[in-house]
Amino acid sequence: MNGEDPPERPEYVSSIISGLERYNPEAVGTLENYLQEQCDQKYTDCNANRTLLKLYQLNPDRMKDEVVTNILVKAMTQFPSPQFSLALHLINPSAAATGELNEALTKLRSLNSQLEGSQYADFWADLDGDDLCADLIADIAGFEDVVRQRIVQLVSQAFREVNISHLESWLGLNKDKTNKFITEVVGWSVDGEGNIKVPANPDNEAKKAEIREDVNIEQFSRIIRRTWEETV
Repeated sequence: MNGEDPPERPEYVSSIISGLERYNPEAVGTLENYLQEQCDQKYTDCNANRTLLKLYQLNPDRMKDEVVTNILVKAMTQFPSPQFSLALHLINPSAAATGELNEALTKLRSLNSQLEGSQYADFWADLDGDDLCADLIADIAGFEDVVRQRIVQLVSQAFREVNISHLESWLGLNKDKTNKFITEVVGWSVDGEGNIKVPANPDNEAKKAEIREDVNIEQFSRIIRRTWEETV
């Protein structure tokens, strides 16, 4: 997952964020359309989205609350990472201090904190049945599955085996849906006792630690001599 500089980024966007066009107010519309493309096609370009937020700073009359929240929701899917905080600190404090945007930012901060802290069960509990959350993620195609895939990726980095009962709460799904997601989407197998064997990868394999200290003959003889002198 490369949410900073994704391979899907078109050349015309690269030219905006790497040149003087990043300060051109007319680039706002182009970057807003590009954000919508990200929302529809399930990838994230945090670098381009921060450029859009910086343009909003310079041109506050062009700022759109729904675009700001979409950027934050997209950044949130990159957990654990600083992307959400980087985007959040580019929002004009006066614009975010009151009203609906303030309420939305408060909710998004809470959700992001839960994801960053691996409090996945709390995240799903807050997300489900909350009208404000439903509005905030409405424009982000497949948001819940993107989060679940990210959680599974993190699980794969830490475990070689895990019971499906743990994943039920972490993925916010019942047993049958968790089983289906793990086998059909992720491609892992579940045995008759509900245990999931996580394929080996460089992150979850046990590594033998080798500790080597180089001591030359002169140092070693000095230690032996000092020990002998102390005993005499």
